[in-house]
Amino acid sequence: MNTMFTRGPSLFSRLALALFVSVILIFVDHKYDGFASVKVYLNSIVSPLQYIASLPGQMLSSGAEKFSTHKKLLEDNQQLTLQAMKMSEKLQRFDLLAAENDRLRALLGAPVSAPIQKMVTELMAVDNNPFSLQIIIDKGAINGVYEGQTVLDDKGIVGQIMEVGTTNSRVLLLADITHAIPLRNARNNVQLIASGSGQFDELILEHVAHSADIQVGDLLVSSGLGNIFPEGYPTATITSIVRDESRPFALVTATPIAQLDRLRYLLLLWPADAPTQPIMPQSTPTVEAQ
Repeated sequence: MNTMFTRGPSLFSRLALALFVSVILIFVDHKYDGFASVKVYLNSIVSPLQYIASLPGQMLSSGAEKFSTHKKLLEDNQQLTLQAMKMSEKLQRFDLLAAENDRLRALLGAPVSAPIQKMVTELMAVDNNPFSLQIIIDKGAINGVYEGQTVLDDKGIVGQIMEVGTTNSRVLLLADITHAIPLRNARNNVQLIASGSGQFDELILEHVAHSADIQVGDLLVSSGLGNIFPEGYPTATITSIVRDESRPFALVTATPIAQLDRLRYLLLLWPADAPTQPIMPQSTPTVEAQ
């Protein structure tokens, strides 16, 4: 049998062609973001599978909650009632301070901080890539979620939206090695930059001078620089300072305030100048704060 017309390119030629096409596609995607719409469509296609994959865990969690004892539920209810009373008192003081702050800004001619809208979202899945710290939440483009949006938990900043699908979104956590956030020391307003270390419980403070006025235990809050994260949200506490004069900068580490390895319910923020506005479901109330 004559096979001269059935022979194709060699394996090496196919490999070289595949590598060349891959490099071109990676360059186009990185330089011109040419596949943004394709990523949205792929996220939309995969989202039903993600819901199905998370269903067994949700069913097991629901079953475990139903087997809780009546005594435990009563204790939890009492504790939550006490916490709600404490938070109510703090909220009353916050409202008073916010009103006074607005009056002082008006007297000084300074702009009043814009209102921020909020929406509660829930963790759907955790990225199983050991080299990245990312999670998936159950809110997407239909809810007004946008790339770069701030994500919080009940303690502080968790990260920012990295990719947006139709019904879900991917969140890049603070501790991811590719993430950085500008911060300031709540004690004396020293400006700092924290980068992820790849570990849930550690951030690295970059380029800190040996003479910088920082101490172990200092609270670091978002500075608002860079126009990504709003100002004033708790982010981390300094846990270690090594001032080695043989190095150009001090070695400083911090621990995130948010419990990045124990996330479930999260909060999305929409400032007044956000590129999109939230579309609230009927069961999720809109909350506004200064």
